[in-house]
Parts: sequence; C-alpha cells; structure tokens
Amino acid sequence: MNLSQRVTDIVPSPTLILDATAKRMIREGHDVVNLSVGEPDTPTPQSACERAIEAMQTGMTRYTDVAGHESLRQAIADHVKARLNLTYAPDQVVVSNGGKHALFNVFAALLNPGDEVLIQTPYWVSYPEQVKLCGGVPVLCKTTEATGFKMNGAMLEELVTPRTKLLVINSPSNPSGAVYSLRELEDLAHFAIRHRLVIISDEIYDQLIYDGQAHWSIAQLSPHLLENTVIVNGWSKTWGMTGWRLGYTLSNPRFARAFRDLQGHVTSNVCSVAQWAALGALESNDPDMQERFSLRRDYLVRTLRAIPGVKLASPQGAFYAFPNLSHFVGRRYKGHVLTSVDELCVHLLSDYKVSIVPGSGFGSPDNARISYAVDLKRLVTASDRINQFLREVGPAQDRELVLNN
Repeated sequence: MNLSQRVTDIVPSPTLILDATAKRMIREGHDVVNLSVGEPDTPTPQSACERAIEAMQTGMTRYTDVAGHESLRQAIADHVKARLNLTYAPDQVVVSNGGKHALFNVFAALLNPGDEVLIQTPYWVSYPEQVKLCGGVPVLCKTTEATGFKMNGAMLEELVTPRTKLLVINSPSNPSGAVYSLRELEDLAHFAIRHRLVIISDEIYDQLIYDGQAHWSIAQLSPHLLENTVIVNGWSKTWGMTGWRLGYTLSNPRFARAFRDLQGHVTSNVCSVAQWAALGALESNDPDMQERFSLRRDYLVRTLRAIPGVKLASPQGAFYAFPNLSHFVGRRYKGHVLTSVDELCVHLLSDYKVSIVPGSGFGSPDNARISYAVDLKRLVTASDRINQFLREVGPAQDRELVLNN
C-alpha cells in the first residue's frame, strides 16, 4: 500500500532530526553541546508542578471540555487582558497540545484546497508543511539581513493574489529573533485589511524581548484586527514547559468553535493534569528570565561577530542567533570543498561536537540557527568550538579558486 501524497510531500523537521542526533551522541558518551532545539533550560515552575500533583491526588484526571477546563481558559483570558489589554471570553480560548497543534487546528479549519498563505522567509520550519498538509499553498516572502528579517506591505503586494487568504506573522521570530515594531505592524495591518486577509499571529516568544522593547500584537491595533486575527501562544518558551505540550489560540467565537470542533475529532482535550500545571504556571513569574537570556545573547553575538566572515544581525527577541555563513561555502576543510551551510553544520557536529541547525530548513540556506537557551558555561564552550572550526576552514583564496572553476 502506498502512503498518502500529503505525507510523502512532508519535509521532516530539521530541528527535531538534529536534536535527536545530538541526544544520541550524548548517550553514546560524546561531549556534545546541543544548540539545535528551541528548548529553554529553565525548569518547570514549582507552582505548576504543585498544581499537577494536586490534580492527580484529588482525582482531576478525567475528560475536560475539548477546548480546556473553563478555569484555565478564564485564566488565559485574564493573563492576555493584563499583558495586552485585549478582552476575550473563555469560549474564545482553545487549549491544544502545544503551539504546533494549535497552529495545525487553525490551518485545518480555515484553509480550502488551493488557498494561499503568505509566510515570510526565514520561517519556522512547520509553517509551510502544515499549510501543505491542510491543502493550502505557502507563498514565501523573502527577507534578509538587509530588511532586518522583516516583511512589509510593499513586499507582500508583489505576492498577493485572489487566492490569498491568510497572513502569518511571527514576532518575536523563530529563527531570526526579529521583532516587529508598532509602526511595522501598522503597515502589515493596512495591507491585510486592504486584501481582507485573516492574520495568524504566532506570539510564542512574546515575553522574550530585549533592549527595552515592548511586545505588540497586531490584534491590539483595532477592533477589526482583533476580530480577524488568531493569536497562537503557549507555555513552552516562557515557562520552560516543552514536554507538557500546552498551547492555545485566541480568536473570534466562530473560529474558536471551529477549532474546538476539529480538535474534538482529533485529540479531544489536552491532558487534564497538564492543564492544571498550566494554570499554576500562569500564577508564576521569573523576573530574571529576560536578563539571563539577554546576557547569553550579548555574549554569543559578540563572539560570533569576532569571527572573520560571519555576518550577524543582533536578535531582538526569542533565543536564537541566525548568522550568515555563506562566506565559508566553497572553502576547503580537510581537503574537501564545503558545498553548503548544511555540510558545514554536519562537520561542526561530527568534528567539534556542536549541534546547530542549517538555515535551509527555515528557507534561508545561507544561514544557520544557533539557540542560546543553554547555560552560559556551555554557551562559552560551544562558541569556542565554533570559532576554532570556522578559523580552520580554508583561506579565502581557496574559495575564490573553487568558485571560479
């Protein structure tokens, strides 16, 4: 029996593949520094653990509402009201099995075959694959260091068609760390309104922003945008709860009912114990989180920029650096010509035991994503190894000879 076309067309997640490879090497005894996966090193908040234990001990282990227990949905609405001054009722909140599941609900519920979705490059690896799984067509808007890894209305006007239905915004961005300012969001809002688009605003890194900047959601700009924006968020990044698989959407009541009905036939409710842990996490706060990640960012940016040939825009949010390493493609390493950044990353892992993700998986083959969601000591070790490796790659004249031939 042949597999379905939708499955055979999927491009596997490079971040998960590399993370699995790095963890296998660690189990085999290699001293690998794993900077490939977007998983903060912060522990689950104690308040979340206590709530989970309480839930198990008091019998809170049964089915809940498909969209999540009402107390959790109310707590999410209260949390968003306090942070963004946006008002949602509990029935506008749908709790899902991680932000990835929440996004899939959105694409599955809103897309018909052939509908187009505007996505910027570089993108989080699952956006285009989920769109394709749901019958949609990802339309990519290329951004680079020169544009600050941000798209604007003028760029999108070149791509919009009568089939365009959705616009995906990810701020702060994975993998670039770019953060859209209020003025930049206003520009995107005018474009979306002009073309009657629904906006998917992935805000999973909303509490990881540096240099005194503020997080803005495009849904804050007007009642119309609030009605036509789906906010996606979760607990994995802010509270370090990746394994609990907790995410949610905020949307208008009609969309929320569609997400809930779809989820009811796929997974039903999120694990009840995890929901109580989520409630406990919302009651906690890590006042040093931004400062801790900011220090790591500053160190990594400084050390990478000191390496000749590395080009790097300083990330404004999230916990990734996205350096341009194209300078090293075509150079010689151990008598072999490096043909891509992908190959560069393979040698970095095998020879120097540092795992980073090639930018090709994010639609930007000249770059690589480096997570600094690890403690500073391990980050120093990794930076030293990256420095040694890139300085070992052959001199510039080798690259020129290879490219000319």
